[in-house]
Amino acid sequence: MAVVLSHGRVLSFKATSGLVLERPLMSRTFWPSPTRRPHRRALQTAATPNQHRKKNDFAFAFESVPPSPFCPQTPYCPPDPPLTPPSPSLSIDGVLLRSAQPLPGATRALQYLQAQRIPFVLLTNGGGKPEAARVAELTHRLGVPLDPGLFVQSHTPFADLVHGTARQPPLRDACVLVTGGHGDRCRRVAEDYGFTRVITPADIVAAHPTIWPFAHDFQTHYAAQARPLPSPHPTPSTITPPPPDLKVDAILIFNDPRDWALDTQLLLDLLLSHRGHLGTVSARNGDAALPNRGYQQDGQPALYFSNPDLLFAAAWPLPRLGQGAFHAALRGVWGAVTGGAELRCRVFGKPHAVAYEFAERRLEAHRAAVLGLGKGEKRGDGGKLKRVYMVGDNPASDILGANAFESPQGTEWRSVLVRSGVYGGERPPAVVPDVVVDGVWEAVRWGVESEGWEVEDG
Repeated sequence: MAVVLSHGRVLSFKATSGLVLERPLMSRTFWPSPTRRPHRRALQTAATPNQHRKKNDFAFAFESVPPSPFCPQTPYCPPDPPLTPPSPSLSIDGVLLRSAQPLPGATRALQYLQAQRIPFVLLTNGGGKPEAARVAELTHRLGVPLDPGLFVQSHTPFADLVHGTARQPPLRDACVLVTGGHGDRCRRVAEDYGFTRVITPADIVAAHPTIWPFAHDFQTHYAAQARPLPSPHPTPSTITPPPPDLKVDAILIFNDPRDWALDTQLLLDLLLSHRGHLGTVSARNGDAALPNRGYQQDGQPALYFSNPDLLFAAAWPLPRLGQGAFHAALRGVWGAVTGGAELRCRVFGKPHAVAYEFAERRLEAHRAAVLGLGKGEKRGDGGKLKRVYMVGDNPASDILGANAFESPQGTEWRSVLVRSGVYGGERPPAVVPDVVVDGVWEAVRWGVESEGWEVEDG
């Protein structure tokens, strides 16, 4: 699906009245008295629908599992400049589902996109399970067969770290500490991604019970999920500090940590260590002659968070603390211990650009498969993915990220806000999208028609 901009104006469809509202693109604020356009068809070019249909150069992204209804603590990024045409990106809870039940139009929207060979991905800040398990649940609830490759959780981009990135050497055979989630489920997800030496806090505390003085209160819990530490490793011991023969190369926060106290202690130890060797302390810590006063300047493990959400909605009527809150707590402890040194880390998940960049690569691959485009094939202008529609219900996450994202490929991302989830339409959204509609089917239809495609009723 796609949205077409005309002469620097953004069109907003008010689903309750069928009117199209127009406001300036760059202001991203509501006008108190928006003007009316007589009909959406005025936006279409002289080309026939069939001509437009042949240029399948757009896609969709949908927000897909429970996002935080509260604004993540992230710096402001300027909106993208106008670029070129689309593909859908969808959010799940509040867009496709509500309380595990399909929302009106959700099944129809996905079936339409599949029938028309319009690529889409499902993008979420949730996680803690294998993508295949999440997709199986969605397929069952929506009655639409879905490919696990189309489902992007907050930690799915961690898979890129296996082979390495511009910032991070390959971690396939490195020792990575994975924390968060239920039991050791996130360990298994990491192993599915291709990491071969994965440890958890339970493994460390089982091998070194005195590393956390209160571990005995949770001994049964840790023992049920612990594995022996990778070789070389010490035998279970009460030596304090433990011998420096466990070297951790990266720390991956896959999901919301369950034991903040243990995780905070272990992360602090490793971030203060010499080159990630547990039980050591770097001689560079506090050196005013070094950047960041020497902290995290001695080969300590890189630290990655998968989700910036400070709070999230759960069964309790008030918001609960999420992974972003653990990040804030760790940053506070780190600052108190180091005297205000910066905690250097990388945060994935919406609204950060890395989530949208990863989703765009997935869309490109899915689009090539759906349209039968060979790798490296010269496809001309019609072969380029020109536009992606981000359909979400959370202005502070889905919409903020889509508005700010600058695609490395020059693909234009448009934001479509639905009233079926976090945002209910009671007041103007904190972050203004390109369009506001009632639900996911209206979002898909708006984008498709904006591209010049005809959508039959029924």
